[in-house]
Amino acid sequence: MVEITSPPRRGPGRLTTWLKTPWAVAAGLIGAVALLDPAQLVAVVRFATAALAGTAPYILFAVLLLAWLKATGAEVLVARAFEGRETRMILLAALFGGLAPFCSCEVIPFIAGLLALGAPLSAVMAFWLSSPLIDPPTLLITAGALGWPFAIGKAVAAVGLGLFGGFVVRALSAGGALSDPLRNAKTRGCGCGAPKTTAPQWRFWTEPERTRVFRAEFLSNGVFLLKWMTLAYVIEALLVTYVPAQVIAGLVGGEGVVPIATAALVGMPAYLNSYVAPPLLAGLMEQGMTAGAAMAFMVAGAVSSIPAMAAVWSLVKPRVFALYLGLGLTGAVIAGLLFQTL
Repeated sequence: MVEITSPPRRGPGRLTTWLKTPWAVAAGLIGAVALLDPAQLVAVVRFATAALAGTAPYILFAVLLLAWLKATGAEVLVARAFEGRETRMILLAALFGGLAPFCSCEVIPFIAGLLALGAPLSAVMAFWLSSPLIDPPTLLITAGALGWPFAIGKAVAAVGLGLFGGFVVRALSAGGALSDPLRNAKTRGCGCGAPKTTAPQWRFWTEPERTRVFRAEFLSNGVFLLKWMTLAYVIEALLVTYVPAQVIAGLVGGEGVVPIATAALVGMPAYLNSYVAPPLLAGLMEQGMTAGAAMAFMVAGAVSSIPAMAAVWSLVKPRVFALYLGLGLTGAVIAGLLFQTL
């Protein structure tokens, strides 16, 4: 008797995989314009191309810097922020959160190890709140899309939010409200990054393994940023072309708390990472969004980005996770108000 076996199942094909990428979404949006409104096709493509070309030097420098940080093993400097007195730890954790060269999966075992070793939740929260908001690539991309005043304001907001969250958690912890915050879950790293050492190796090119890490990080981060920025600028072009300015101005324009709070509430579920948000906000600000509302939108969206929330949810209990989101939303509104005032 001949046994008939079914062919082995294959994973998704290359075409299916490509259709899920930002490249495909950007191409689909441009294709929709070509099909539905061909008269605007040249204007949309020209706007997106010019915007991407203007940001390209920032992207290149950001990719080089991030690859250098990873190859040298600079994360050991971040770990030192969690040593010493609690107040000092909160201050340094909020500051180094914006310098951390971790990928979204690598931060999970890093934080898990710190908590397991007894690092206070206040310092960890300060790091968690500031880390999604700013890092060297994000700073440069924000500057390229929105200007240096906005980029510097966002960096200050990141550190300020970290300090705000850290000291609030410290006060709550003193009353016993946040005892036993960890889930009983095992975590592991994703294997990315340079060989771990006790001190950074600034002359990374003297070690073949670190040189390999530099090349790999440069290529992977370069492709990652290029595809997301392309999509972001295509969407910005569509916003400027098709969304009436009065609609944006009616929602998040004008002075006062309401537009800023509205922007924070809209930004939190938007799940935009810090690379996509600046170009989109540039388009919204051209349509009437205020600077304070844009800052609130960006801060809230970064805190609630999927990698940031996944890192927190995977390690701590729901009440700590809810506190993380509450601090992020409150801090976003405060940052927007202060930025609008200044």
